[in-house]
Amino acid sequence: MMNILGIETSCDETAASIVTENRKILSNVVKSQNEHHAPYGGVVPEIAARAHLVIVEAVVRQAIKEAKLDFSDLDGVAATCGPGLIGGVIVGSMLGKAISAARKIPFVAANHLEGHALTARLTHNIQFPYLVLLLSGGHSQFIIVEEVGEYQIIGNTIDDALGEAFDKVAKMLGIGFPGGPAVEKMASFGSPGRFNLPRPLRGRENSDFSFSGLKTSVRNKIEQSKNGTFSEKDIQDLCSDFQYAVSDVIKDRVLNALNIFSKKYPNCEKLVLCGGVASNQMIRTTLEQSVQTLGVNLVAPPINLCTDNGAMIAWVGVERLKLGLSNTLDFKPRPRWSLEEL
Repeated sequence: MMNILGIETSCDETAASIVTENRKILSNVVKSQNEHHAPYGGVVPEIAARAHLVIVEAVVRQAIKEAKLDFSDLDGVAATCGPGLIGGVIVGSMLGKAISAARKIPFVAANHLEGHALTARLTHNIQFPYLVLLLSGGHSQFIIVEEVGEYQIIGNTIDDALGEAFDKVAKMLGIGFPGGPAVEKMASFGSPGRFNLPRPLRGRENSDFSFSGLKTSVRNKIEQSKNGTFSEKDIQDLCSDFQYAVSDVIKDRVLNALNIFSKKYPNCEKLVLCGGVASNQMIRTTLEQSVQTLGVNLVAPPINLCTDNGAMIAWVGVERLKLGLSNTLDFKPRPRWSLEEL
């Protein structure tokens, strides 16, 4: 029974986890850097890298301790080697390589996006092939998952990722960081329909995303307000309309993506939703209701496994090592690394 250590440091969470090959998560430690980045309204790469460097070893030791294991009990180590903020990626990947070399155990250079794409196999034992909607701070894309290492991207963002748009809207409104939870909280008190916001690309034949124009429209609404200031009620209503616009766009894009997927693999029964933005309850509910009308079930991992975490990286290690796939210690971390390159 393999015990695999996963290390994740691609953005602003320092995370480590131990996962077994029979899908048991023995530990899952995540340390946020929100307090470091909140004053800037977004993630600062240099600050993130330094914060990872300070705490990553302690996070790994805590994960091993909570799993009631020792380093000698590890059968492999997987570390995110991209895509992501390169400073943080280097920190985590170097520690993973060091553990691999010291313990003489296999090393897996994990693709961060593959971690998200395979999480449903860890949590729901979903079988290939399936369609994934990945919504995160850096990515918004539809992925056909055919096998481990076999991916086809059939939709992508042509500008901002959705998580980035949430962060920028929250920053413009001055309601805090990270933007996703801040906007969702404000929207829960708001009334939709007051602000006329666009639905970018809705009705187009493809399954790409665009959120830059929606974000710009929010900024224009703020600037058009009296004296350039918004009351709390204004902010709540605008956040509500922003969420409704996002949900409408996603619903439209999903229907197109399911149609594309079904042409290659008829009788699609499941859509997997993952990534940090997948924790938004309105988006989850809207998607669940819209795909059910097509006889498709929405599969969404628990919220703590949708945001960045070490368990998904450890599971990449499990999947790849079971196939006899590992990497040499001279594998170079990279800031950009498309799933299709795997």
